[in-house]
Amino acid sequence: MPRQQRFKTKYPGVYYVEGTGAHGKPERIFYIFYRKDGKQVEEKAGRQFKDDMTPARAAHLRAQRIHGDAPTNQESREAARQTEETWTLNSLWESYKAAKPDLKGMRTDENRYHLHLKPALGGKEPKDLAPLDVDRLRLKMLKTHKAGTVKNVIELLRRLINFGAKKHLCPGTGFVLEMPKLNNIKTEDLTPDQLARLLEAIEQDSNIQAANFMRLALFTGMRRGELFRLQWQDIDFERGFIHIRNPKGGVDQKIPLNPSARDLLARHPRTGSPFVFPGRGGRQRTDIIKQVNRIKEAAGLPKDFRALHGLRHVYASMLASSGQVDLYTLQKLLTHKSPAMTQRYAHLRDDALRRASDLAGDLIANMALTDRKEKAQGE
Repeated sequence: MPRQQRFKTKYPGVYYVEGTGAHGKPERIFYIFYRKDGKQVEEKAGRQFKDDMTPARAAHLRAQRIHGDAPTNQESREAARQTEETWTLNSLWESYKAAKPDLKGMRTDENRYHLHLKPALGGKEPKDLAPLDVDRLRLKMLKTHKAGTVKNVIELLRRLINFGAKKHLCPGTGFVLEMPKLNNIKTEDLTPDQLARLLEAIEQDSNIQAANFMRLALFTGMRRGELFRLQWQDIDFERGFIHIRNPKGGVDQKIPLNPSARDLLARHPRTGSPFVFPGRGGRQRTDIIKQVNRIKEAAGLPKDFRALHGLRHVYASMLASSGQVDLYTLQKLLTHKSPAMTQRYAHLRDDALRRASDLAGDLIANMALTDRKEKAQGE
């Protein structure tokens, strides 16, 4: 089909073509063209008689769309499509994944969604959810899962609903989605005998990657994910620091490279991978639980002791109970975002201070007793 002839108007970016209207009468069809977000946009403004369109009105519409005061034709069509589309939790999940491909913890979220949310609520729209639906899910999960797992699943549900509402994909719920309250702050520690058995089991294990992974967790208090992401370029042997990328608090951190960690890393085998503890093919490792649990069992540690996160608590507990490290310094070493998380170790420092105070009292009492004895002998 040959291209229709365009006729300019006195308004920039406005032209028309000759068309046919009702009853076969000639009718002008107005178009506008402009740039938006760096892209050239050309679209129909309206018909002369059917839409009562004039060059001046077309120019006014063009100005509105340039300044974002009116949606483009494509945006209007997309809005209409979204209005007609049913946004269930399943479709929200797919849209959420596409919008946040690099979100940390996405793999864990995906497991939570497919295991718990999809079977129970996946086919529902947020506006159709009732508090009873969420309560049923929560109570069912509590029969077989820990309270922390239940809280994480409900939190993911809230995130999906907020995502849909923020993107104007669908309305939210008609009620506040309350998070289960937890009291699961757990501070793990090992007795000197348990720690000695663990160090011996680490020494005897044939997997140098797993053994050194656990040693470095114990020497530095680093989180499992931080050790997975640790690269050789992050270790500053010259200045004596470890650069922690993308920690749980969000902002990159530096922690001191103590002598034990320095010696371990200097002897740790390099495989050609940029990662200190690489996974298959030299890529970033994502799991080491089987290997470290083997070492934990060989050491005869309690079943509820978490083989990696527990070592972070052991590191913190030893420093706090030494009485030589204040809580602010401990917070920085653990890269806690706020002092609230570090407060769980406050009682250990208090115990150390109490022991020091008791020692001071004993020393003074002994000095006074000695002084009285000397005076008695002198008399």
